[in-house]
Amino acid sequence: MSSWPLYDSIGTGRPDSDMAVRRSIGLSLGADLDWPICYEELIRRLELEIQVGADRLRFDVERVTIEPFDLQQPCRYDVVLDRLTHWYHVSREWIKKSILLDDLYVLNNPWTLQSMEKQTTYCALMRLGFPVPSTWMVPPKSYDGHEDLDVTLERYARLFDLGKVGEDLGYPLFMKPYDGGAWKGVSRIENGHELQVAYEQSGSNVMHLQESVEGYDVFVRSIGIGPQVNLVRYEPDAPLHDRYKVDFDFLTPDEETYLRDQMLTINAFFGWDFNSCESLRRDGVFHPIDFANACPDSQVTSLHYHFPWTVKSLVRWTVFCAATNRPMHTKVDWQPFFDAAEVADREGMALEERVAAFGAIARKRLDAARFEDFCQEHLGALDEVALEFFGSDVAKRAVRAKVESLFPKHEHDKFTEHFWGLLEFWRKTETDRLALNG
Repeated sequence: MSSWPLYDSIGTGRPDSDMAVRRSIGLSLGADLDWPICYEELIRRLELEIQVGADRLRFDVERVTIEPFDLQQPCRYDVVLDRLTHWYHVSREWIKKSILLDDLYVLNNPWTLQSMEKQTTYCALMRLGFPVPSTWMVPPKSYDGHEDLDVTLERYARLFDLGKVGEDLGYPLFMKPYDGGAWKGVSRIENGHELQVAYEQSGSNVMHLQESVEGYDVFVRSIGIGPQVNLVRYEPDAPLHDRYKVDFDFLTPDEETYLRDQMLTINAFFGWDFNSCESLRRDGVFHPIDFANACPDSQVTSLHYHFPWTVKSLVRWTVFCAATNRPMHTKVDWQPFFDAAEVADREGMALEERVAAFGAIARKRLDAARFEDFCQEHLGALDEVALEFFGSDVAKRAVRAKVESLFPKHEHDKFTEHFWGLLEFWRKTETDRLALNG
């Protein structure tokens, strides 16, 4: 795999001295347009030169291409920010071989990303004591061909009463695939008739039936990148471009701490660096409903005001991982979390105390303290550089490019200005934040 031919690699723009060591970051991309442009430009403008031990480090960024590869072909990247593993197998297998043979660090762990679908994450959080809504898995309505399928179903498949399962859960409920994302195949079910119709239409998909959290007052989407977490009020019924709201005071400080601990727990438990979690607050309790969203939506057309935070956080975490030679945690080690859960059960801990204990384990795994020190020492200029960049023509062209890829031509000007206006509002609030922090 090599750099995308339409894009030059991004470096410091200065010649190397005899003592300079290059660190290479690869971007493995799909339909992404806007954030890679912004990420590359921030790296270029930062002109990073970081002293780590005896080495003075500089950084290059390349876009990873898809092509045949020799399994013993060396990987020239130190870190890959991956946006394809969750659905494109060639890139997944190249990344897995590069971890095994070349000690590549990847956001996210491709083995856990491949196997730890929503079913697994529900079970894990239930064991840890999170208030996950009641959930059933049901066999698929139809089956793809398999030579042993008929005899297997004849011997072991049992007729079941779908309506009885619905009654046990209670209405309304949600039917949704046990894996995947992007709200595909999700149906809100109000009664037994609707349940039967939705099941008939589900085909060969393996589905969950999940209790609906009725009467919630806040829907929070938590975005986690390394030890960094952004908490956003979310409106799932709004148009796609308006689901992530701009709201600064919708959570108490204790709730913010709890949700950050929850997000970091999920990511550290499964070995993920970049993921999102959806939670519904009802009567003061947060119910996590969807938290296997590794490689979540990162486009300005969805995130708008929250887009700069995401790009800056990706810069910080990938540079940290590349500069410190952060090793991949390929071993799944759940026992410390299970041990903490047993202590919490035995001592009758409140949910907040329990989750704080998980959060401490997660921060240690994610090197949170070392990361904060690294950012203060080496990435202090990022805030000012990003503030200036997100008011630049380059940033606006990136917004325009994404808008043109999604919206009809007659709406290009309208939505470019809409999203640009939200980025300008971010620049205003960011200016106020930086002034307040001195």
